[in-house]
Amino acid sequence: MEFDVVIVGAGPAGLSAACRIMQLAREKEQELTVCVVEKGSEVGAHILSGAVLEPRALNELFPDWQEMGAPLATKVTGDKFYFYTSATGAVTLPGFLIPKPTHNDGNYIVSMGNVCRWLAEQAEGLGVEVYPGFAASEVLFNDDGSVKGIATGDMGISAQGEHKDSYMPGMELHAKYTLFAEGCRGHLGKQLIEKFSLDAGKTPQHYGIGIKEIWEIDPSRHEEGLVEHGLGWPLSENGASGGGFLYHAENNQVYLGLITDLSYSNPHLSPFEEFQRWKHHPTVSKHLEGGTRISYGARAITKGGYNSLPKMHFPGGLLIGCDAGTLNSVKIKGNHTAMKSGMVAAEAVVDALLQGDSRAADLASYAQKFEASWAFEELYTTRNFSGFMHKFGFLLGSALVWIDQTIFGGRMPFTLKDEKADHSTLKPAADSKQIDYPKPDNKISFDRLTSVFLSNTNHEEDQPCHLTLKDPNIPLNVNLPKWDEPAQRYCPAGVYEIVEDEQGKRFQINAQNCVHCKTCDIKDPSQNINWVTPEGFGGPNYPNM
Repeated sequence: MEFDVVIVGAGPAGLSAACRIMQLAREKEQELTVCVVEKGSEVGAHILSGAVLEPRALNELFPDWQEMGAPLATKVTGDKFYFYTSATGAVTLPGFLIPKPTHNDGNYIVSMGNVCRWLAEQAEGLGVEVYPGFAASEVLFNDDGSVKGIATGDMGISAQGEHKDSYMPGMELHAKYTLFAEGCRGHLGKQLIEKFSLDAGKTPQHYGIGIKEIWEIDPSRHEEGLVEHGLGWPLSENGASGGGFLYHAENNQVYLGLITDLSYSNPHLSPFEEFQRWKHHPTVSKHLEGGTRISYGARAITKGGYNSLPKMHFPGGLLIGCDAGTLNSVKIKGNHTAMKSGMVAAEAVVDALLQGDSRAADLASYAQKFEASWAFEELYTTRNFSGFMHKFGFLLGSALVWIDQTIFGGRMPFTLKDEKADHSTLKPAADSKQIDYPKPDNKISFDRLTSVFLSNTNHEEDQPCHLTLKDPNIPLNVNLPKWDEPAQRYCPAGVYEIVEDEQGKRFQINAQNCVHCKTCDIKDPSQNINWVTPEGFGGPNYPNM
């Protein structure tokens, strides 16, 4: 199938790009064909975000979004920031101690899954073809090395590689320009970064894992519009960094979660268990007691910022949104910058298409347009955040971030870089503190499998495993002796297990549990796990995340 533009991923970046391309085509009275492919069973099924949305990009894309019925119903009415000092203690930080960009005046508490569903409706209304359930599994190239498009994966292949009765071959989607908007650690984006050396001269990308739940709580404990953030315990207890959030949405629901930076060093640490502990902190549990947990999910977050931002253009295509890493770590937000990166990409692509070039160009104009945008300005002025926090720890790092953002406006006369990749930070298990996590009480805290059930995760079991090992011997021969196989702890879905039977120990992969968070692909210390896309329709089915 031939299109002018193919977009991989129906998230905020990809859908904003699709909408803006069609808007510009109408303004210029040109006919353009745009296709968006999405591996989730529906648009929004794989979208997981906090989320407090800054509407700046949406205001530009659809100035009358309120009249159009965009699902932004809960305006932020208050900000609260905690420093958790212990399992029971916390200090409420006054507003003047919070860096200016972190304040949420004018922002909205939203389900980004529902925002993306709404954006898809607008895209289709503008003439975009949106194909959920089609996983882009391969990048296609022209003879000159430029990107030609993508191929979707075959359906109905058995675990042994044979064609089942349900076999259906994938499709090739060819385009003059292909935009990759897969989100954090995109399967194809990772390949493109390596093939075109897009990260040359950049610091390694940095990540966190965000684990989120939605609860319906007692109306007397609910404060619609209140945004709460916190740093410190329990992660600080084990030398890790990150923070928690609790957002009071509409309908007596709260969105809560814990982000654990994947630069942690103790292989015994479990981000999932740290999240369960955090929920028992009195500042959190007071909202949850008597409530009902209704949804669970997890997703990695690209948070390296400006210093890790790769070159985003290459012959025939662009990386946009979190596939490149456009999240603003100080604001703890990436949806508005992802949307803006997609809108800027649309302008560069339409300009090139209207010139009538027959060959797919390397759109250097995109870099120029992006660097002239407010999204780039945000990334530049927050470039020292990761360096401050990772090099100086929570207390001193936070103080330096405050000085940088509040006094200097992010324009200190130096750039502090963090050159250590997240997968290389683990210390040997024998040299690390053992962590004895409490059993869940099934009221506030829960186990992995019960949680995964709430994510509505499903994969066709008889298919090739999408969690591939470059060397099947490494988990037991290298990772187990040295790091006590950390995959069994950093995975939030119980995918990886060390099973012992009469044949001895073996490394078991329960791929059907996978929520597509990509943490294993990022944190595996041997870089032996390679996440590839499974059949379309597989994975979680988040209703409102």
